Amino acid sequence: MTKVVDINIHHLPEDLFTNEKILNGFLNSAPRGFGEIASVIEMENGKKQLVLEKPKGYPNLNYVEGDYSAEAKLAAMDEAGVDYGIMRVPVWQEWLDLETCKAVNDNAAEIVKRSNGRLFSTACVPPWGGKENIYELERNVKELGVVGVQLACHYGQLYLDDEVFRPYLKVIEKLEIPVIVHHTPLPVEYKSVLDYTNLRREFGRITDQATAVGRELFSGMFQEMPGLRFIHTMLGGNWFANTELLTPHAPVKKEAMQRLDASEGEKIKRYLDENIFFDLTHPHSWGKVQVEAALKINGADHYMFGSSFPVFYSWMSQGVEFIKNELEISESDREAIFYGNAKKMFNLPI
Repeated sequence: MTKVVDINIHHLPEDLFTNEKILNGFLNSAPRGFGEIASVIEMENGKKQLVLEKPKGYPNLNYVEGDYSAEAKLAAMDEAGVDYGIMRVPVWQEWLDLETCKAVNDNAAEIVKRSNGRLFSTACVPPWGGKENIYELERNVKELGVVGVQLACHYGQLYLDDEVFRPYLKVIEKLEIPVIVHHTPLPVEYKSVLDYTNLRREFGRITDQATAVGRELFSGMFQEMPGLRFIHTMLGGNWFANTELLTPHAPVKKEAMQRLDASEGEKIKRYLDENIFFDLTHPHSWGKVQVEAALKINGADHYMFGSSFPVFYSWMSQGVEFIKNELEISESDREAIFYGNAKKMFNLPI
């Protein structure tokens, strides 16, 4: 029977709601001056909830006390039939300072130790090229044994193609470790999607991912750093639907003017093949036809199963059942999505 790896299990410090220093590290890192409002509220059942609004009155993230323990992760995996999981910090890595990142990374390493080989972690580090940040990245890789690095789609107004990230990305390339690019709550330009909850909380993330993938592809960053491997969540913002449109072929007749640049289509497709991969995030949510199209267009070797646990507890089990029983794909593709691609990408000792 095929083993299952979930590459999108959310991690927050287990003592986030009881450790005042850690909690303040999260709350104070959100840039209030840019409309990010972070607060803790008590729910009717007595549990605490960390809420992120942007702008005030528009919640985009909710983290509930108790959801992020090692025991909660492993219990959900057992119930869903997931053998292994790769942890990442959801969204907050856009702002966390270095000291808070160190605490996050240390706790993740402890969870890995307690998981009996079932959980793996990714490095959460501010992506600026200062030596202290580089030291923390290297500590994670060489001492804590992380299997990847995590980044946000953008930091403030800057997507990852910005030159400010080059020193950090070049170190990642040298370390030969893959990068998970998690969505941020909203794209840089977000006002047009605020008013409606599903548009804000779902389409906002998709737009952010698609924008990030496009900027990375067209910027030339993979020409400069060909060894980088980025895994984008949310199917890369439905990038499979954009692949042909954004890599146009040269026109068959002479045109009065060239409105699109068709000269780099093959280069962009090569980057898609060699540098960009996708997290098949809670796949049942996208629909059978859409997921099968994505696998056909970009290749099953470019997709890995992810659940976004614990956003919805049921997503993990629903996602596994969907891939097992509803997708009309070959058994070799199913094995690749569930296990083979992740094992190879993250060099997992499983």
